[in-house]
Amino acid sequence: MIVGVPTESFPGERRVALSPIVIPTLTKAGLKVVVQEGAGVQAGFPDADFFTRGATILPTRQEVFAQADLVAQVLCHGANDQTGVTDLPLLRKDQALVGFLRPMGSVTSIQQIADTGAISFSVELMPRTTRAQSMDALSSMATIAGYKAVVVAASTVPRLFPMLTTAAGTITPARVLVIGVGVAGLQAIATAKRLGAVVSAYDVRPAVKEQVQSLGARFVELPLEAKDAQDARGYATAQDEAFYQKQRELLGRVVAESDVVITTAVVPGKKAPILVTADMVHHMVPGSILIDLAAERGGNCELTQMGRDIVVNDVTLMGRINLAASVPYHASLMYSRNITAFLQLLVKDGKLRLDLDDEIIRETMVTRGGQITNARIRTFFALPPLEAK
Repeated sequence: MIVGVPTESFPGERRVALSPIVIPTLTKAGLKVVVQEGAGVQAGFPDADFFTRGATILPTRQEVFAQADLVAQVLCHGANDQTGVTDLPLLRKDQALVGFLRPMGSVTSIQQIADTGAISFSVELMPRTTRAQSMDALSSMATIAGYKAVVVAASTVPRLFPMLTTAAGTITPARVLVIGVGVAGLQAIATAKRLGAVVSAYDVRPAVKEQVQSLGARFVELPLEAKDAQDARGYATAQDEAFYQKQRELLGRVVAESDVVITTAVVPGKKAPILVTADMVHHMVPGSILIDLAAERGGNCELTQMGRDIVVNDVTLMGRINLAASVPYHASLMYSRNITAFLQLLVKDGKLRLDLDDEIIRETMVTRGGQITNARIRTFFALPPLEAK
């Protein structure tokens, strides 16, 4: 089976789906890898590195798609809402596609992939189980984003993160608040602590308190009780507006005391909850910053503008998206290891193993035979159940 790796076409995307280091592993598993010329250059992987590890370099995107039985991408059509549509004519019946598809974003884009006849797998739908941990690309990229958010904050806020005792006096540490303690939030906490900041964190899920404290941060406890705070996959669940209104009132004081606020709260398939209002921003310390990692889902801050940095009342609001792409070398290494682990499960004896009794394969497969086959996605978009064949 031939695995194809085209150059990422989303504007500003610098990652590559497979790095040279995984090529020998895939070769040993009976897979041949073809890579578009220059696909890894922006991530720090020249063509020569791929070639010496056993990959074949092809000059055009069209040739990669034409030769590949399985195409591995970072941002496939759906997740790539800018240029992804141009790949649709290159896909063919029973060709496999693996990558980020944003399957709960638009039923139209998913149906367009289905119409090509391709068998697509969405890494966002990877089960959060011990067995699937090595394949969890969503967590890998969230780790990168959480780290980079703090680095961006430290280089932007007009004060130092650590406490310093100098001949000129003592410099007090920066105060960092992380809202949403998932993978990105935990990495943000750990990074901010390493830089010497005083860190606090809040999440609707009381179960994460111990994780926050283990990293040396203070867990902000509010007199609120969330109903079914997390789902079976470990993600936070949406609450009603009355809960969010009370939450905003109680969080206001903590936000106002912070020099840096990093928000990461997302609910899969839904608009991000508003946790920081315009009024809360106006009460923040002049010169403080807010980095909204939920910007792509509408933002946790009422004033966030996706993809833009704006200044409101001397507070900088950063609606950064795709932060993982700004650390392309290590992001590509992590992502390619996730994809390699998945391919080792998915491909056996040179053929796709479409065993729907396997939870990982069943939960990640989105389209097959011209249809959207994923039960969770069909339910989300209120599509009628598939007829049994």
